[in-house]
Amino acid sequence: MYIFLISLVWGLFAAMLFLNLYFRIKVMKCYGILVRNKVQFDAGHIFNRQRLEKEILPKYPTHRKEIEDFVKHIHFSIRMATVLTTLITAFAAILMYFR
Repeated sequence: MYIFLISLVWGLFAAMLFLNLYFRIKVMKCYGILVRNKVQFDAGHIFNRQRLEKEILPKYPTHRKEIEDFVKHIHFSIRMATVLTTLITAFAAILMYFR
């Protein structure tokens, strides 16, 4: 059981590392396009959809897809990091209990 849990924690850590790298590449591609086209918005726009739709998307209608992809990738990256961190913490706590 102990070896299984250690393997699970290492596997989850590897998954978190892979997802982080994968989404960092995706985010950086979208970010590069937005920077080249001088599209500017704040972090508040990323986390507030209504504000993004009201202030930014009408300002840059030709780059709507890139903006939405960027925001979607940021949200998914944060969500996956939160889930994997929670799982790693839970399994590490279980390992401490069994030790």
